Amino acid sequence: MSEPKIYRYLDPSNKYPLDPEGYLVHQSEWDESVARLMAEEEGLTLTAEHWEVIEVVRAFYHRYEMAPAMRPLVKATKNALGEEKGRSIYLMQLFPGSPAKRIARLAGLPKPTNCL
Repeated sequence: MSEPKIYRYLDPSNKYPLDPEGYLVHQSEWDESVARLMAEEEGLTLTAEHWEVIEVVRAFYHRYEMAPAMRPLVKATKNALGEEKGRSIYLMQLFPGSPAKRIARLAGLPKPTNCL
């Protein structure tokens, strides 16, 4: 398997390489400070609500070895956080645009399969 292409770096010290779509090249480098840097770059301030969804997605990844697309994301969030938070509208309000892709990126995971 070829080495992922480095498109740019997240920080001025060139410590965190990103691929062309903004995902971490080396998942092992992820931590909360990296997530905050990525969110800040996107104009997003991570709250407790964001973090609980990020943790759900990271747990999903560790269990299934893949980041969830939107439907599995909604279901996993519903199972972990309850009916009110397990709705696509809730996730879209927290993570505007494409929630599954955005959450995976912020969680230091690869792009979800079946996401355009």
